[in-house]
Amino acid sequence: MTLRLTEVSTSGYRSLKSIHYPVGDLEVFVGANGVGKTNLYRGLEMLRLAAQNRLGHALAEEGMPQALYAKPWRSGPPRMSFAATLLEDGRSPAKYRYEVEVGYPPLLAGAFRYEPDIKTETLALVSGGRTVRLLDRKAGSVMARGEDGRPVEVDLDILGSETVLGRLQDPSRYPALDAVRRTLLEWRFYHEVRTDSASPLRRPSVLVASPTLAPDGSNLAAVFATLEVIRGDRADLDEVIANAFPGAQLEISDKDQASFGIRFPEFPHRVFSAAELSDGTLRFLALAGALLAYRLPPLVALNEPESSLHPDLMPALADLILRASRRSQVWLVTHSDRLAELVSCGPGAERRRVVKKDGATWIEGLKLFGAYDEDDD
Repeated sequence: MTLRLTEVSTSGYRSLKSIHYPVGDLEVFVGANGVGKTNLYRGLEMLRLAAQNRLGHALAEEGMPQALYAKPWRSGPPRMSFAATLLEDGRSPAKYRYEVEVGYPPLLAGAFRYEPDIKTETLALVSGGRTVRLLDRKAGSVMARGEDGRPVEVDLDILGSETVLGRLQDPSRYPALDAVRRTLLEWRFYHEVRTDSASPLRRPSVLVASPTLAPDGSNLAAVFATLEVIRGDRADLDEVIANAFPGAQLEISDKDQASFGIRFPEFPHRVFSAAELSDGTLRFLALAGALLAYRLPPLVALNEPESSLHPDLMPALADLILRASRRSQVWLVTHSDRLAELVSCGPGAERRRVVKKDGATWIEGLKLFGAYDEDDD
């Protein structure tokens, strides 16, 4: 079952008071420093962490007092929630909406004081104008519907900081829950890829078929080798590198380990290894591996990919992103108006301006009910 992201909702998280917005094939979010673009990115990433059963851990690392929306905006105990709507491909598409709500544990509960505590967790099926809850979790009580459609109480040993989405793994009994989990797990988030001297990007990779770049880029050399040896086609890769670094050639080795280097036109008889490349060159190559890999995930999210890149590389980076958008959904946050402009010229691209509205992160043209002004046209 193939599921495509169509809507995202986040509330009570950092600068996100309450925001609900649609997602197309290529979303480009641009804005000034401090408006909360990265919080939008993190809000989306929390959904993948819920599928990994790492949501509670991630929020604990951030610190619950810091992660919760700073200004009180409603009565009752503080809460944050993360939700996504996923559309099933097919003639009679069905929508699945997953939502998880997190707060502090009860005062007398056997939990750490600031430990994230999942209050509710739901998965709903929307089809033919009818909504059916496939999963309904309230604190430690879990109800789920199996293939027969009947709701049953699930005997699941689950802690307050754990997600049912990450813990209840029974594809034969709960196929919809499994499809949503697998979709979210396949999403990839690329940000702050290290380029220092000890970066995994600079080291050879184990020589094994690698269809997708790892989040830390540790298999970059194997991703390149997979394109050359397994697919037998590196034309896109060569074209993108030639556009970014005129006259340069990517050299890929698959002897014992996978490795790569660049042969620059100024030094035609020498290959500069990954360990010798500049931070900007290496970062661009990592983005090429992420966006031109043998198999792209259903959604690729990029957070400020232009960081440490020379402005002259913006057209080549935009080209990379547009190529990836033909094979996957792409969700992009950028500081660069130029990159946003170049990417938004592509088919299916939507350029969104992120702003602050009454102290909270907002998107220009977004209405309270989750549609953009132009959608009324």
